[in-house]
This record gives sequence, C-alpha cells and structure tokens, in this order.
Amino acid sequence: MRILLVEDEPQLVAALRAAFARHNLVMDHVGSLFDAELILNDGVYDALLLDRQLPDGDGLSLIPKLRSNGLTLPIIVLTAKGRVPERISGLETGADDYMAKPFDFDELLARLRAVLRRPGLAQSQIITIGRLSFDMAYRDVLVGNCRLEMPRREMLVLESLVRRVGRMVPRPALMEAVFGFDDEIQSNALDSHVSRLRRKLADAKAGVVINVIRGVGYLLREES
Repeated sequence: MRILLVEDEPQLVAALRAAFARHNLVMDHVGSLFDAELILNDGVYDALLLDRQLPDGDGLSLIPKLRSNGLTLPIIVLTAKGRVPERISGLETGADDYMAKPFDFDELLARLRAVLRRPGLAQSQIITIGRLSFDMAYRDVLVGNCRLEMPRREMLVLESLVRRVGRMVPRPALMEAVFGFDDEIQSNALDSHVSRLRRKLADAKAGVVINVIRGVGYLLREES
C-alpha cells in the first residue's frame, strides 16, 4: 500500500513515516497543495492523508478538485481544526474521514483500513494462490497454516505482485510500489529483493513462482 501525506509539520511527518514503515506501508510526503495536486495525477496512491492548514491554503480545497478529476482514493483529513462544525465541513467537502490532532496512530491505521474496505474501494481481504494466502488488510502472509515472516521491502514486492496475480507487473510500477520517492535506491535493489523473495517462497513450498521478464517486469503465478 502506498500513501501520500500532505503535511507541513516535520515532526509529525517523521513520526508517521516511521510508524507506517513498521507496518510495511510506503508513505510519500509533500508539504503543499500545489505539490499534492501535481503528484496525485500519477494515480499510484491507495489513500491520501491531508492536513488543512498548509502554506498555500486550506487542504479541504484540494478535495473537490481531486473528485472532479475522477480520483476516488480514500481521503482522511488530519488537522488541529477539530470542532464539530469543522468536522462537518470536512466530511461534506468529500473527505472519507476526519481526525483531530493529536491522534493515536493505531486509531489512524484502523480508520485507514476501514475506509479501504468500503464498497467500490476494497479488494478481497485475503487472496490465495497455490498454498499462499495474503491478507491485504493486515499484510499477513500464510503458507498453509504457517505465517511467513519477511522484511518490509519483500512484503511490499509480494503485495504488488499478488494484487496483479497472473499479470506482468512492469518494473517501474513495482519500483513505485516498493520505494518511496525519498528513498536512496541502488541500481540492483529491486532485483535483490525479488531474488530473496523467490527463494523464500520456494523454501516454504508456497506453490507459486515469480517469473522474471528481464528488463521488463515480473509475474506471479501458481506453480504448475
């Protein structure tokens, strides 16, 4: 899952980045409405976390623009403006949820999962291929009845491939799913993560294979 945070408080940005990383989620960050509108047109995000008090205006002004452009991704407003009329204004503008600062991260994560489960947005919670089961909400990987532990990057590779099982995932799309745009990436980083993941799935007898289409992309399929 890839999340965009629009926020201008450096301490909050750092805290959320670390917290999301612990849950195998990629978080990108911009600090203005202008940059947010620009980057959201790429369509690579699963959810938007949006502050209201930004250097170039009220974050709520971005929501109608996104909706008019056909972007249906869930939007949670995170703001110090937490009075009831302000909450109502945020929800009526088109936000899916509204949280007043300060907030608890576990509650934010629960609300994020809740909006992603809503009809028209939610993907099947558990996807099964071969002996492999991937819980899309909680990022749990099971082979048979055994939980398969893996580092964050490998988990993100697997999630992206599972979402498109049986279809080739272009290399640039997989890079976007696994790395934030602030990450320092070595040229062979993605290949290394995919290689370790392939060995781990083979050792666990998961009944799936990752085909490498050299220079083009990757494909996850059930083992024949």
